Amino acid sequence: MKQFSQAPLPFQGQKRRFLPEFKIALKEFKNAPMFVDLFGGSGLLAHTVKQMYPGADVIYNDFDDYHVRIENIQRTNALLAEFRIILINEPVDKVISKEAKQSILKAIEREEKTTGYVDYITISSSLLFSMNYAMSFEEMKKQGMYNCVRKSDYEPTNDYLQGVQVVKMDYRELFDRWKHITGVVFLVDPPYLSTDVSTYSNYWKLANYLDVLSVLKGTSYFYFTSNKSSIIELTDWIEKNLGAVNPFNGATKKEVAARMNHNAGYTDIMLWKRV
Repeated sequence: MKQFSQAPLPFQGQKRRFLPEFKIALKEFKNAPMFVDLFGGSGLLAHTVKQMYPGADVIYNDFDDYHVRIENIQRTNALLAEFRIILINEPVDKVISKEAKQSILKAIEREEKTTGYVDYITISSSLLFSMNYAMSFEEMKKQGMYNCVRKSDYEPTNDYLQGVQVVKMDYRELFDRWKHITGVVFLVDPPYLSTDVSTYSNYWKLANYLDVLSVLKGTSYFYFTSNKSSIIELTDWIEKNLGAVNPFNGATKKEVAARMNHNAGYTDIMLWKRV
């Protein structure tokens, strides 16, 4: 089985920068019988766990249907190949002409009508300005397009989620289903507060982030956040001023610098705890 150091298709918030530290921390859980990825995202964490511990049960909550995008890689590659032909005379990394944009849109519209599927996140990464994404044809029409189409195809893969159980359900339901398993480890990577979550299929407010903390009580976990969310500071304040139990007490913390562009960055944070 091929080992992936990043997800095979673009995904906002995938944990590739954390993989080295995640693998080191995973060594503390070598006897865990089950890992449940409550917010599966790109599946990179679930894939990595299955690689390290093939005998463990790994549950991947694919709420954003990432596995469907993987299944349609060949269709996406064919569409990107057509874009390369359309843009062959357009300046690289520059805004494309109106004529080229119309041709691109016609190709997308035809694909959607013919096959019923377009991976808008992936094609966005080849047509829109850095870190911008469109989720529908109507959104693509409104965006300025650039000639930054990926030069090579994405590699079709059957290995990425091999052995991983893919489910799609509310994270609370998934947690309730497996919380009684002795030794279970929960991977908790909700969309970050105070960061762009436009590619996720559900909208997250502060109350949602706080609700997630309930799954950390009395469990073994990996929890991911960033310094932009201020969740750690908030739980510290609540503990000191209101007497509530801080779910991160006793957890180990690792930080990794992340950069959005030349002028903006933030710090990714991973906390883990074994009970």
